[in-house]
Formats: sequence, C-alpha cells, structure tokens
Amino acid sequence: MWAQAPTPNGAAWQPYRADASILPTPGAGMLAQAAATPAGLPVQVAQAPMPLAMPMATDMPMDQMMACPPPVFAAPPAAVPLFIDHGDISPKDPALWQWRLLPENVIWQSYWAGVHEPRISGVAFHNAPNNTDYLDVSLGGRASLLRYGSDGPGRNEGAEFQIEGAAFPRLNLDANWDVEAVDFRFGMPLIYGREKWQTKFSYYHLSSHMGDEYAIREHALVDRINFSRDVLTLAFSYFPLPAWRWYAEMGWAFHYDESEPWEFQFGVDVAEPGPTGPWGVPFFAINGHIREEVDFGGNVVAQVGWLWRGNSTKVLRTGFHYFNGKSNQFEFFRNFEEQLGVGLWYEF
Repeated sequence: MWAQAPTPNGAAWQPYRADASILPTPGAGMLAQAAATPAGLPVQVAQAPMPLAMPMATDMPMDQMMACPPPVFAAPPAAVPLFIDHGDISPKDPALWQWRLLPENVIWQSYWAGVHEPRISGVAFHNAPNNTDYLDVSLGGRASLLRYGSDGPGRNEGAEFQIEGAAFPRLNLDANWDVEAVDFRFGMPLIYGREKWQTKFSYYHLSSHMGDEYAIREHALVDRINFSRDVLTLAFSYFPLPAWRWYAEMGWAFHYDESEPWEFQFGVDVAEPGPTGPWGVPFFAINGHIREEVDFGGNVVAQVGWLWRGNSTKVLRTGFHYFNGKSNQFEFFRNFEEQLGVGLWYEF
C-alpha cells in the first residue's frame, strides 16, 4: 500500500486545505471576493493529484522497483475556490437572508390547541351534554410558498407567504360513523418573524355544511344554515423562553352569513424546542376562542401529552383533549359541548 508523502512544508497531504489567512466578509459579494482577492471568505481548495515520474526502465530488477518511493501529490500552482465555507456565520444570520422558493419549514405554525387550525389530526371524544361519542378529524396543512429570510433547522426568520387549508369533518361513532357536519377553511397568510417575535396578517374563508347522513337520520335538512365567513386576521406570537409560545389573534369578517364580524383567539403552547429524539418530550397547550355571534362567548381547549419533533418544524403529538364551550362545528354553533377525549395531531 502506498504511503502518504509529505508536502514541501512538512505537513501530511490532505484532500482539502483551508487558508486561515482569509477572513469572512459577510455580504452579497462574498463569492466574488473569495475568487478575486484574499480578503473574502475562507475557501477550501482541492489539491489536484500530480504524480511525479517513476523510473520505468525495463532492465531494473523487480526488488529495486518495489523499493522506489511512492508518487508524491502536489498542489496546483494556482488555488481555485471550489466552494465557499461560511465559517462561524449562522445560517439564520440576516447577512445570509435570501429569496427561497418552497422552503421546507414554516416560520408561523398552527396553534396547537386551536381546533380550526390546518393540520392532520383525529380526536375521539365523549360529549357530555348529549352523551354521544364523536370523532373530529382535520385533513389539511400549511406550507411556505415563498420566503425572504433564513433557512435551516429550528425556528427560521424573515418574511414569508404561506398557503393553508383543511377540512374538519365530524363522525358520530354511536350512529354507524355517520358524517354529522364538516367545515372547510382556506387561507393565505403573510408572515414576518424576527428573533422572539412573529406577526401574521392573513385572509381566510370558512364555510360550514351539514352532513347528509345526519340530515337524513334526524330529518334536519330544513334546519340547515349557511354559516360562512371571509375574514382578515392580525396575530402576534412571542417566545419569552424557547419552550414557551404566547399568541393572540383578532379577526374581522368583511363578508359573513349566519356569523358576525369579530372574533378573538389567544393561548399558549409549551414544549422543549429542537429535535426530541425517539423518546419525545411532554407538551401542554391551551386556547381560547371568543366569537361575536355567540355574544362574545366561545370555547376553551386544553391539551396535554407527548410530542416528537425532528430537525424541521413538523411536530407529532398525542395526548388528552378537553373542550368546553360553544361547538367547534359551526353548523351547530349555538350548541354547548363538553368534550373529553384523546387525540393524535400532526403539525406541518
């Protein structure tokens, strides 16, 4: 096996060499600086292998040929930068903010205990007032379409345009899993997040529909209402500690049917930030939702359980669910419900 020969300065040859004399200079011209002048960012340069000549005389004895020194690899006469190493600059540093199409993560996440937030979830619960078991399902999610900001694991920063949408069907587990009702939501949030603060300005449309199986079973088609809202919302969230997210939101409907213009939300999400590993971490979430159409009453939701998170903002939760207040199925928005159950939630 060939041994590694020393370079002229006595150090062992390495496939990449960093020039420590070059210091980082953040900014848009970093790549050009690195290629044109030693004042740019640190560069790592591949040293092209260049074997020196070996004696190839055919009259040389074999034992002498085997005793010849191995070929020596030398660096090319000119250093050509192959890629830029940002050194100690964080990928979230504003100096590295740039336009990003369809980034993997999202800056603004759904409220964990918000029952009309886009996600994939299922909550099986018992409703005490009518002594019935139900399954509330969410089928949807949110995604970032365009961002000017940072990208990487954890909570990112910058300005972001999102899209969100979900369907929220309710199944009656005591009546052959009949569809009782379903709400639909679609929205387009604009987000800005920096350090501990995040802001959301959004438009969303929501409409509610009675389930055909419920209408047939209860002869309730004549009682159907056309509950719908087109809403502009303004929301803020704040992280006093990395594990704590406080938020508040107000919404005003400029077009509505069976509804009224104003609504307010507020709450707290608590869980250890960052990747959790296979064992996960505990979480707690609480949400309050006040609506004008029920005389500024509404509901409160509390959830507690276990949470898993990888290197992205996607979160898997499972645990206990408690709901008290006016129904979260807006086809029945005047009904009082007290829900106690268990759920599985997957947040995008």
